[in-house]
Amino acid sequence: MTVGQAGTLEGPARILLVEDSETQALELRLLLESHGFSVERCASAETALDHLNRSQPDLVVADYHLPGMNGDELIRQMRLSLRTRALPVLMLTGGSGGERQGLESGADAYLPKSADRDLMILRIRALLRERRPASDGEGPGAAAFRRGRILVVDGSATYRTFLAGLMSQDGHHVAAADGPKAALAALDAADGGAAFDCVTVDLLGHAYDGLALCRVISQRRSGQAAGAGFHLVGIAGSDPAKDFMVEAYAAGADDVVSKADAEVLALRVRGFVRRRLLEEDDRRIAGQFGERERAVERARGEAEAAEARARLADALERANRDLADANRQLTDAQSKLVQAAKMASLGELVAGIAHEINNPLAFILAHQSTVERLLGELPGAAPDAAGRAVEKARQRVGSMRMGLTRIQDLVLNLRKFSRLDEGERALVNVPEAIDTVLALIQHKLGDRIAVERSFAGRTEIHCTPALLNQVVMNILGNAADAMPEGGTIRIATQSSPDLDEIRISDTGPGIPDTLREKIFEPFFTTKPVGSGTGLGLAIAYSVVQAHSGSLTVETAPGGGACFVIGIPRQAASA
Repeated sequence: MTVGQAGTLEGPARILLVEDSETQALELRLLLESHGFSVERCASAETALDHLNRSQPDLVVADYHLPGMNGDELIRQMRLSLRTRALPVLMLTGGSGGERQGLESGADAYLPKSADRDLMILRIRALLRERRPASDGEGPGAAAFRRGRILVVDGSATYRTFLAGLMSQDGHHVAAADGPKAALAALDAADGGAAFDCVTVDLLGHAYDGLALCRVISQRRSGQAAGAGFHLVGIAGSDPAKDFMVEAYAAGADDVVSKADAEVLALRVRGFVRRRLLEEDDRRIAGQFGERERAVERARGEAEAAEARARLADALERANRDLADANRQLTDAQSKLVQAAKMASLGELVAGIAHEINNPLAFILAHQSTVERLLGELPGAAPDAAGRAVEKARQRVGSMRMGLTRIQDLVLNLRKFSRLDEGERALVNVPEAIDTVLALIQHKLGDRIAVERSFAGRTEIHCTPALLNQVVMNILGNAADAMPEGGTIRIATQSSPDLDEIRISDTGPGIPDTLREKIFEPFFTTKPVGSGTGLGLAIAYSVVQAHSGSLTVETAPGGGACFVIGIPRQAASA
């Protein structure tokens, strides 16, 4: 098994569990396997030693009380073998007071069996993180014997001096720092020479943030090859809470020790340094140089790639959801805008018709009052005066009849137009339908715009009436708006064996070539702001497409624009 960045092992870490109790062994196996570890179990120290002769795990978890050889003796036997002397060991015990004996025998960590399971997993991961090769700078030429190098970081001068003296009693070379600045300076100095084996940090110091400093030191050892092997111990108050310990492990601490247990701290540091020295010796003997950096870089690259893939997958999923929501909202908005455009067109049409009806209705009412007055004067009038009054009344009635005829024609055209709004296909009389549309938009044409008709095509085509309602009215309305000073609109129909065409041209300014690709896009308009929705031609284009037809624009013979509506005869009769 190879080792990756920050102690992450490539593949499941293999743990040898040495536990004689079937119940406790099963509980621990399930716990460890649920966290991704591969577990093998031995019921006694003797069988564990036989297992270690065949296969070497990444970590040993051993009970202190075992039948036959105890757990501390098992660890001593392991430390005598070159094969297993640097193998990390976590000792478990069901009682109290066994930590000193377990650490003195060579265990790297000690936990009571009643310890919180989350803290147990964190402790195991910390031990696995420590098990990794040294840098390329270590080799056969390194000193065969050396003292352990320890950095003590504590804001209290009294405790710093006490702890440094306690560590020195074990023969370690101890450096002391009173805060982050001095600690980082000491680590920088060690990068150029002998690296530290262990760093202790007071996590509850008043002069600095202990957890933040712990995090910075942990990042430094994982990012710099020369300091990657030191052990990081957080020193907390008596009986630290679980949440605080979790934060400390998350900040990079490999172990958390109570400040009140100075002797236990010294034992643990002694064990850390001893294992470090043993690992160096193993690497010198085996000649394994440079493996750590390669494994770290490989694991870092794979971890970053995995994180990038996970982030990309999450971002893609969120983007797809956002895109689906935006597409749904856009579709709803377009539907509402199209309906609004139709209502605006209908409102403009109604306003024009109301104006057309209001004019004849006004002079009908005026002539009606005149006729009533003349008829009221007849009984007392002389014969000549009576004749003149009757003649005048007859003229006024004739004018009223003309106005009523005009209103009748408007209502008749409106009824025809309402039938043109039907959605089902039917035979539609093209000249009659176009004349109806022209009559309804006469208020826009007025006297300033002349209309020329040339109906040479088939009189009737099979289509939805909306083709001649919505499409022709939108094109004629745009043509009228394009000629505010007046002009001419020409409407021509023609037919071929395969196609029926309606050509509507005007003498306006025309449409530039650069805009012809855009005029059928929704919301595109050349009219001033507030004068158009930009949906008229888009709606017309969609109606023509529903007939499998085409709607194109070209330059009219005398200038201006010419819109050509083409309806395939086969599609129209379908």
